[in-house]
Formats: sequence, C-alpha cells, structure tokens
Amino acid sequence: MPSERDKMLAGELYLAADPELVGLRRAARRLTRRYNETGEDETDVRLDILRTLLGRSGPRLEIEPPFRCDYGAHIEVGDGFYMNFDGVILDCAPVTIGDDVLCGPGVHIYAATHPLQPDVRITGLESARPVTIGNRVWLGGGVIVCPGVTIGDGTTIAAGSVVTRDIPAGVLAGGNPCRVIRSLELR
Repeated sequence: MPSERDKMLAGELYLAADPELVGLRRAARRLTRRYNETGEDETDVRLDILRTLLGRSGPRLEIEPPFRCDYGAHIEVGDGFYMNFDGVILDCAPVTIGDDVLCGPGVHIYAATHPLQPDVRITGLESARPVTIGNRVWLGGGVIVCPGVTIGDGTTIAAGSVVTRDIPAGVLAGGNPCRVIRSLELR
C-alpha cells in the first residue's frame, strides 16, 4: 500500500496531516528558520543550509531570505539560480528549475493544490502537480506559478503575472491569467 508521501508525489489525493509528512515539513521549517536568521555575510552557512534543504542544486545558488518551502527535498534547481526576497516554493510535487533562472522579489511557485469539490476538500485530502521551469527564465517580481505549469527555456514572465497554464520557450508573457505577449529573439 503506498504511503501518503508516495501518493503526494504521484499526484494522487493524499492526507497532508500524515505523521511522516508533518515531520518532513517540520524539518524543512527548522532549516528555513535557521536560513532566514542568517546574516548577509554568512554566505557559506547559507549555502550549507540550502544544500541540506534542497533535493538538488547547481554550484552557483543564491536565495535572499526570507525564503519558505514545504519540504525542500522535492526542489531541484540548476546552476546559477537566484531568488530575491520573499520567495515561496510549495514543493508537494517535484519543482524542477533549470540553469540561470532569476526570480524577482515575492515570486511564489506552487505545486500544491486542493480538490475543487467542497465535500472532498473538507476531508483534508490535498493533491499536487509538478512544476517545471526551463533554463534562462526570468520570473519578474510577484509572479505566481500555479500547479502543473511548465515554462520553456529563455522565457520572461512579466511582474505580477499569474501563470495558470504552460508557457512556451522564447517568449515574453504576462498578465492574469498569463498569456504570450510576443516572441523574444534569443541569443
């Protein structure tokens, strides 16, 4: 019989109150609290905490505190990842981020979702869908990336956008809901 964590990662309905999941979230909260309490000159300490927290990361990595996540272990970031202040990644499903991705302040990436039917939702069941962000993507300040979204390589998402569906590579996209504005000339 699959565990609640197995169901969560498979995109099935799961109970977030499961003791294993609660323990994993508490461990991530302890690490993010330690991280958020570090000083700006403690770059080595910050890197050590992030390498413990995240599932995988490239050699160049910078996240400005405060930062929050659900588990951390389901987040993979490539080389050259930068996230500005007040970043949130809800990683109830895998969140995969490519190389040289820049996130403005207040960017939120959500793999977590909930059933639409109230009678199911009130049971405490939740679900999650993976998020994938390609290489050389820029997410402007205040962008929200919703569950199940893929953003293609070289794309820029305008500040304040709510990305509810896949966005192709090499475009400028923006708005709520986010839509393609124009193609970009990639070099």
